[in-house]
Amino acid sequence: MKKNRLILSLVVLAALVALVVWGRERIHFDFGVFRSQLALADWRKIGIGVACIYVGYIFRAVRWALLLKHNKKVPPLSLLGTQVIGFTAVALIGRVADPVRPYLVAKKTGLPLSTQIAVYIVERLCDFGTMGLMFSAAILIAPQGTLPHPEIVRKAGESALVLTIVGGLFLVAVRLTGGAVATAMERAFGAVSKKLGHTVGHKIHAFHTGLDTMRTFSDFGVAAALSLSMWGLIFLAYLETAQAFTASPQLASMTVAKCMLLLAFSGVASVFQLPVLGWFTQIGLVAAALSSFFGAAPEAATACAATLLLVTFLSIVPVGLLWAQFEHVNLRKVTVESEHAGEDLDVAEAAEPVE
Repeated sequence: MKKNRLILSLVVLAALVALVVWGRERIHFDFGVFRSQLALADWRKIGIGVACIYVGYIFRAVRWALLLKHNKKVPPLSLLGTQVIGFTAVALIGRVADPVRPYLVAKKTGLPLSTQIAVYIVERLCDFGTMGLMFSAAILIAPQGTLPHPEIVRKAGESALVLTIVGGLFLVAVRLTGGAVATAMERAFGAVSKKLGHTVGHKIHAFHTGLDTMRTFSDFGVAAALSLSMWGLIFLAYLETAQAFTASPQLASMTVAKCMLLLAFSGVASVFQLPVLGWFTQIGLVAAALSSFFGAAPEAATACAATLLLVTFLSIVPVGLLWAQFEHVNLRKVTVESEHAGEDLDVAEAAEPVE
């Protein structure tokens, strides 16, 4: 696993160096203009963006507590520290630290790690579904001619809506008849590879276990409302931060639909988050999108992309480090422990027959 991460890091580093070399030959970048863009930014708007992100962590904690209630009722805000510390670990160590949150919740509540992995799966599904709906709605209702590359963007919005609906129907099927779906998928994929079929079957069982956290329409409605509220705050953080760059007409006039595109670009750029190095790849990709799609100057685009990373991703780090110190949590140690615990859980599940 470590060897694979090292290889991936080297590949990304090589690609980043190649991009810098390519860009130096073709793009004129004035660091004086870059600094002036930051100096002229409306930092009150950026402060509002940070506040939105901080409040969003409260919604995350409340949502996790809701998804736990059928296993164990816990005070909603008691899980706030696990969310803050977990995302701090991801920001500093990379996506390998994703299991930290379920691992910390399992330790805090005394519940099995498998139940928290199930909650994590449902949480991710809620995020993807909410993002898909918000993206589709913003793109499809945008006035004609207000978006760059309208045909491509509209097709992307329609595709996202279709994928969200299909995914929702699949999850309903898994929730109602998880065992039958797992068996059918295991046989289908087993025709290609028995091991693959077995793995797919177990993953669907994990989905079914996770979805058991929402047993009523009320559970689903509250989870959906919390997800929409949280992602609404994240979206507002992006919009306020982009519009804070008043010296750039393209950014200062950022619309709702354009901001949804920006949020989607940023989400894709953050999927393969690597420690520290990933910050620069994300800034580069978001800046490239701002420049090529929205016409912002390279200096303004880079300043905005760097500030977005700071606001939406790194602003929680100081609080997370202090909270980790207060709760005696070593981020590197807990990342390794959560990774090993997850691997042990996978091995144990793989040894069990699929019903």
